[in-house]
Amino acid sequence: MHSRRLTARRGALSILALTSAFLLCLTAPQTASGQPNADSGATGFTLPFAGDPAYEHVAPTQLTSPDQLNQPLGQERAEWIAGQIGLDRADALTDQQYHDLTTGGGVGGDQAAADVIVACVEILTNTVGRPLYSDVAGQRTPSVLASYGLYVNPGGLLESPANADAPTRQVNTLIAPGGFVGNWLRDNGAAHTLAALYRSAYTVQAAYGFAAQQISGAAQLVTNTKGDVRTEVGMSMAPPLWIVNFALIYILNPALAAEMPAYSTPIPPPVADAVEASPTGQVPFQDFASYFE
Repeated sequence: MHSRRLTARRGALSILALTSAFLLCLTAPQTASGQPNADSGATGFTLPFAGDPAYEHVAPTQLTSPDQLNQPLGQERAEWIAGQIGLDRADALTDQQYHDLTTGGGVGGDQAAADVIVACVEILTNTVGRPLYSDVAGQRTPSVLASYGLYVNPGGLLESPANADAPTRQVNTLIAPGGFVGNWLRDNGAAHTLAALYRSAYTVQAAYGFAAQQISGAAQLVTNTKGDVRTEVGMSMAPPLWIVNFALIYILNPALAAEMPAYSTPIPPPVADAVEASPTGQVPFQDFASYFE
């Protein structure tokens, strides 16, 4: 028991130290947009939104043809990405462990936490064939928006998955070191999964992702610049956040990680402007649905 608590504490201290280091980096001169004044890399993102340069190559690239919009990775690509960030199938939960965690079962299971985890997976795998359903003007309406880094919440509001309202933001307390997920994994025979996650790119990318979220306001959108072209995507499509989410979903269920978006695409400018102008970072989907048709 003492050894288990010590391991958890060391994991917590390592991530907190990394996070503090990157927050200190944000005191460097910044651009008018609030982003650090650094050249964008191959992905078009600046620090901290680009994440660790060693892993940028695994993040989604911008689509080059309409048929790539909201397309999932596929299992072959997902396995390659897992290997690049330091994970493999042996690190993932068993089918029974995944079932128990996501249904509130197992030792220390919690239905409310399970519901948040399931909602997160659904939002982050909102690709072709996996629509989310929302109440839009009184109608049950499907939407598929993963490549934009957006989703429509159950009440019909369009937002970034990093919005304070979103399960994908609220889950941070569950996955923090010493939080519910880590404790559940240790108590249910999956300590090796937790150790593998901390050894992977997840740890360093989580620090970049935390820093990125802290400076992105209510909208939680990210500027991408390639040449003279500036576009916006939701925070979930920035490399560090995308990789962190991939790692978490992969250890839950590799088949679900394969459903994450393979390509990113810019948010239509009027939509991005409206989200950024909203004090909550949310806008009614019914007012902007035509931009995604």
